[in-house]
Amino acid sequence: MVNRKRAARKDLGTIWRIPDALWEIIEPILLEFWPRKKEGRPTADWRRALDGIIFRMRSGCQWDQLPKEFGSKSTVHDWFQRWNKGGVMEKIWAKLVADCEELGGVHWDWQSADGATAKARFGGIASDRTRRTEARMAPSEA
Repeated sequence: MVNRKRAARKDLGTIWRIPDALWEIIEPILLEFWPRKKEGRPTADWRRALDGIIFRMRSGCQWDQLPKEFGSKSTVHDWFQRWNKGGVMEKIWAKLVADCEELGGVHWDWQSADGATAKARFGGIASDRTRRTEARMAPSEA
């Protein structure tokens, strides 16, 4: 195993808006998926919509609670759905991970998983309940 020396790490601030340098990387991916037409109804401002998607994902707010600065909530949500269905978000993710890895910015030794556990609503299905195989009381230590 090769022991790589890590460069001094400079923490980046939380991204709430897409910086110009990042937009230059992302925009060609969006144009490949959905080329802009010169005639007809103008397409939504993709950068503004992507800023809205980032805000939604980072804050966890509901789509209908997006601040008006990101445009219409339905427009932002529609582009999010369209880009997800077309694999655009995966392409953006893959490109950014590849670029960050080249710079030594991806550290795969740290990972996190998120999940939620909750009680089944109304106790679950009665026919699927697990039957007890042992006595209810735990043995006493005395």
